Amino acid sequence: MNKQTRRDFLKVLGLAAGSMMMPKAVFGMRQSARKPNVVLIFTDDQGSIDVNCYGAKDLYTENLDRLAAEGTRFTQFYVGAPVCSPSRAAPMTGRYPRCAGLLSNAPSDKGREGMPTEQVTIAEMMKSAGYATGHVGKWHLGYTPETMPNGQGYDYSFGHMGGCIDNYSHFFYWVPPNTHDLWRNGKEVWHEGEFFGDLMVDECKNFIDGHKDEPFFLYWAINMPHYPLQGKEKWRKKYEHLDAPRKMYAAFVSTMDEMVGEVVRHLDKSGLRENTLIIWLSDHGHSVEQRTFGGGGNSGDYRGHKFTLWEGGLRVPCIVSWPGHIPQNAVRKQMAASIDWMPTIAEYSAVKLPDVNIDGKSIIPVIESADALSPHDVLHWETGKHWAIRQGDWKLVHNGPATDYKGRKIPKAENFLSNMTGDVTETKNLAEAHPEVVRQLTNLHDKWLKRLLNE
Repeated sequence: MNKQTRRDFLKVLGLAAGSMMMPKAVFGMRQSARKPNVVLIFTDDQGSIDVNCYGAKDLYTENLDRLAAEGTRFTQFYVGAPVCSPSRAAPMTGRYPRCAGLLSNAPSDKGREGMPTEQVTIAEMMKSAGYATGHVGKWHLGYTPETMPNGQGYDYSFGHMGGCIDNYSHFFYWVPPNTHDLWRNGKEVWHEGEFFGDLMVDECKNFIDGHKDEPFFLYWAINMPHYPLQGKEKWRKKYEHLDAPRKMYAAFVSTMDEMVGEVVRHLDKSGLRENTLIIWLSDHGHSVEQRTFGGGGNSGDYRGHKFTLWEGGLRVPCIVSWPGHIPQNAVRKQMAASIDWMPTIAEYSAVKLPDVNIDGKSIIPVIESADALSPHDVLHWETGKHWAIRQGDWKLVHNGPATDYKGRKIPKAENFLSNMTGDVTETKNLAEAHPEVVRQLTNLHDKWLKRLLNE
């Protein structure tokens, strides 16, 4: 869909990009049968098992554990990329990052574009059906009026546009010049000394209160436990017995968990919880960058981390909860992906998908039954010259980087083939034993890439 086609699509809906106005027909839809609210929560750089219910033995995540007990959690859930912006573009559009037009991180400086505006976002889709749409937290999908949230379908936006900020000064200072980065509806705002986590919780509550009489879609992109690791004092004390950097990382995870609990309880107190679909997941694996003291996160048995296409970079914890509609305390082992949330939300909300190619599939059958088949036979990933493909139980990583794995150094390999049923660790290369599988998966990848490049 080109830019003019997108404008025509939005014009038919009566929703010019970035407009705060709604056509009377849409407003009438809001006053009729109430559709479910949707809260999509995206954390940042959270490791594959860094929730207590996912196997972490040293973390306190009471609220996420409760959310899982009140819903369904996935054990083979994948994101679109192992780095922030492409990973966010995937659920925002229901498309692979290449299809969404964002293969690498969007710039973190003002005046720079990110995800192309011709993409139809989940916010525009929900807005077309009469939903109030809100963004709180991290954006990192563009830093121009057209590519910031209000230009991409959000009625309301509060947060930072770049990759990360100090949580008290709200400055991005990793690359000079130091830049203040806090915005409300496209206008710079200042909250010196106020903890960004508390600000986000207040903004979420205010958005919920302001739209409690109409269906709403809230995208809460929490910038934690991404560096800088600035957990609250109560949690720093809780984890002071752990070694660094785990203790700093753990304090930030529990700070985030507490924030999620506050917002979920607010939905309860407002009488909205039973009519609210909550989706929670991490954007990709944990960071081992110098700015996060070289680590802190945990990928468990999975090899790799942020920036890699090993399981530790792509397989994330993911929970969905909607009391009375989704199985409680359930676990789903089927393969699913973040691109699936757009069509899944559309189906739950009885919202029409945009007339573009959507790579994701509704996973409602999977949520409803442990015996349902995954909607995906094949999934693709790419970052630079590093690509991966999974078909069934086979996964091929091409030009995967060397990594440390529980004290072992595993070297770089041109082709690394794993069978996910026999070895989720990706530490035993089966490429030489199964050259026919390597050829098959390589051909699938090449055909997929050629098709996308010719679209």
